[in-house]
Amino acid sequence: MDEFEKQALTEHLRELRTALVRSLIATAIGFAIAYSYCNELGQWLFAPLFEVMPDKASLIFTSYQEGFFFT
Repeated sequence: MDEFEKQALTEHLRELRTALVRSLIATAIGFAIAYSYCNELGQWLFAPLFEVMPDKASLIFTSYQEGFFFT
């Protein structure tokens, strides 16, 4: 317990805010990277499905936005 220093509530809140901002920035960067490789990731994820699908078959999407991402 001696290794922990006492801090005021405002110092704890400042550290929490810093950690939250860094987490949000890291999440946004990760999302941007993943979104830039959307087609490649989709092809990789759907590859096993395409291998077992019959010839001249296509995927049917159940919501409007799904078709825009993997075309």
